[in-house]
Amino acid sequence: MDETRQSPEQILKQIKKEEKNLNRGHLKIFFGYAAGVGKTYAMLKAAHAAKRRGIDVVAGYIEPHARPQTSALVNGLECLPNLISEYNGITLSEFNLDAALARHPQLILVDELAHTNAPMCRHTKRYQDIEELLNSGIDVYTTVNVQHIESLNDTVASITGIMVHERIPDSVFDNASQVELVDIEPQELIDRLQAGKIYKPTQAERATENFFTVENLTALREIALRRCADRVNLLTETVRTKSRSDYHTDEHILVCLSSSPSNAKIIRTAARMANAFKGAFTALFVETPDYKVLSEEDVKRLRSNMRLAEQLGAKIETVYGEDISYQIAEFARLSGVSKIVIGRNSATRKSIFSKPTLTEKLIANAPNLDVHIIPDTDGKSAA
Repeated sequence: MDETRQSPEQILKQIKKEEKNLNRGHLKIFFGYAAGVGKTYAMLKAAHAAKRRGIDVVAGYIEPHARPQTSALVNGLECLPNLISEYNGITLSEFNLDAALARHPQLILVDELAHTNAPMCRHTKRYQDIEELLNSGIDVYTTVNVQHIESLNDTVASITGIMVHERIPDSVFDNASQVELVDIEPQELIDRLQAGKIYKPTQAERATENFFTVENLTALREIALRRCADRVNLLTETVRTKSRSDYHTDEHILVCLSSSPSNAKIIRTAARMANAFKGAFTALFVETPDYKVLSEEDVKRLRSNMRLAEQLGAKIETVYGEDISYQIAEFARLSGVSKIVIGRNSATRKSIFSKPTLTEKLIANAPNLDVHIIPDTDGKSAA
């Protein structure tokens, strides 16, 4: 395994990045699985709550809604004038980025994150406008639906039969400071649609026929929930790796491979553990310089143990280095391992002055992980 120690240049680069992030605004996305779930309403309610806390809040752009309750929440907020222009005989109303930068509030509301801007705007996409606001140190609240996330576009299209052309990169969603899922039951959303609370009657009728079915909405809701969970997992992994921590939320069992005759017993024990915990299962071999001098019998036994681990559902991994305990501990930390299963022969240290055994060094290198030591009854080397 490669060393994880950073060079002075990497450390300096990280410091500069962190300094830049300190001055960067925070992005909060109000996320939904379909129009009408209440994203803009929730965003406006949050804006009023922020204003009551003394935060300087401005409504930069709120999509015109035929929804009285949502429209009423705009009252009491300072609203920036829209950018108006004519294009092919049509009057276009867009978010005024320059006016927002000049006003420079603490928090600005910019609806419809995935919107494609009119030609007169500086950026092609609204998420690019928001990126400029964030770089200027302005916090942003915005809204987006699940079908606008790039990686989910084909999946959503296969469910609804509609290809959405306004999309945002997944990185915009994943790198947001906060994502709030605005969620209601699909049948409740359909009831709201039929009551005229989302679209006008003619639009509502078409939507019910083509898009707003219980089946479609249930599937979209599931995708939105999964995408939020994926984002949380990504953030957890990023924080865990960055802090070099060993904490875990899912079980991941790691068994250590060797040419020991009893290693098969250890592999089977680890496999049972992985099945019991319904966790991931990895089998790791640390190849040291001594591997070159292994006997033909040992090599054959090692390969047999690897095949057994694979048959029992393990993913086989190999790392290289002289310090076996360090390599195991580092692999476990970087891979999100929660439990390590290793063999130990019956021999113990002859005195307190003897060198620590492999298992003792492993426990020292991975103090926050569960290390399960299985007796090696054949009396061979550890692992």
